[in-house]
Amino acid sequence: MTIRNSLFMALFALVLAGCGPDMDELDRYINEVKAKPGGRIEPLPEITPYEVFTYVADAEGVRSPFVPDTPQASARGAGGGARPDPDRSPEFLEQFPLDTLRMVGTLYIGDSMYGLIQTSDGLIHRVVPGNYMGQNYGRITGITESEVDLVEIISDGIGGYIERDAAVGLSD
Repeated sequence: MTIRNSLFMALFALVLAGCGPDMDELDRYINEVKAKPGGRIEPLPEITPYEVFTYVADAEGVRSPFVPDTPQASARGAGGGARPDPDRSPEFLEQFPLDTLRMVGTLYIGDSMYGLIQTSDGLIHRVVPGNYMGQNYGRITGITESEVDLVEIISDGIGGYIERDAAVGLSD
């Protein structure tokens, strides 16, 4: 057992001797880098401090951040602003998001022009001005050779609705 231990110790000493601190090349590189002249560091830009605003509930001339301003509040009123018709039965194309619908052409029957809309399942539907499509109550206002124009009624985020123009263009 002692011969085995002494053989192991000799092997271990050789391994440690192979890992000697031969760092002449590293020391030379460090000395070269230190010998180079240092550059000038630009000063950091000055940061302007944030201006604190203290809201006072009874301040005159300052609108409360918790109450909508007057144009939005009047649009939410009973008589103002666009609203979806809750009594209207939804049409078939209203179940599809507008960006999944594609215009694939037009069709003339007599003097009437129809838009041809393809759904994501591949079916093609005829539409005329006055039909609805898309999930935002989009009413078709016009059809041309290259697009179907519509007006959508979308929520304004504070309980009211606004109208937004949209179109489905002819796809290649």
